[in-house]
Amino acid sequence: MTIPPTTRPPSELEEPPEVPTDVQLMARMQSGDRAALGGLVDRHKDRLVNYLTRITGQRDRGEELAQEAFLRLFQTAAKYREQGRLLPFLYRIATNLVRTEERRERRYRLFSITHPHGPSGETHTHAAGPARLLQQEAQREVQRALAELPLRFRAPVVLHGVEGWTYQAIATLLGCREGTVKSRIHRGHQRLRSRLQGYWKGEGQ
Repeated sequence: MTIPPTTRPPSELEEPPEVPTDVQLMARMQSGDRAALGGLVDRHKDRLVNYLTRITGQRDRGEELAQEAFLRLFQTAAKYREQGRLLPFLYRIATNLVRTEERRERRYRLFSITHPHGPSGETHTHAAGPARLLQQEAQREVQRALAELPLRFRAPVVLHGVEGWTYQAIATLLGCREGTVKSRIHRGHQRLRSRLQGYWKGEGQ
């Protein structure tokens, strides 16, 4: 009796599709492939939005700036030269967008007679206990203090302390020396401690 060979469904015999690297996606995007941009967005959107949310203090603003940053990445793809530094290149675009927006806002305030709105959400206390209210207030104060830092301090503080970037990676992003990055983070922490006082529980570097 001849035993027929075992057959498997084609799906089990096929190798899983290879996941393209950032380098491959960028190369495809430089040739005009918009689908490659979608791959980069899916891969890096969440962390970029989190970064921008922390340095702007607003989730909606962070999402809008992240969307604009990816669009700029596509538009400037031809200028990118592969050196394994895609993320610094992308984050530099995003940080420059924040810088440009804040300069525009400062110019607007010089000619505006309106007053800034107060912090949102303070009236939505509901039935939260005192401890929770204190924690929420502390978080709001930390976010306000961080948003008030000059961007040259704010960006490295967030990248290092929250995103976990190395000093070298931040220096590449900002186009400065590692020593400058360490100095800016240290000075940023000093300003935060001075601003927050009772709220600040971090340790200086």
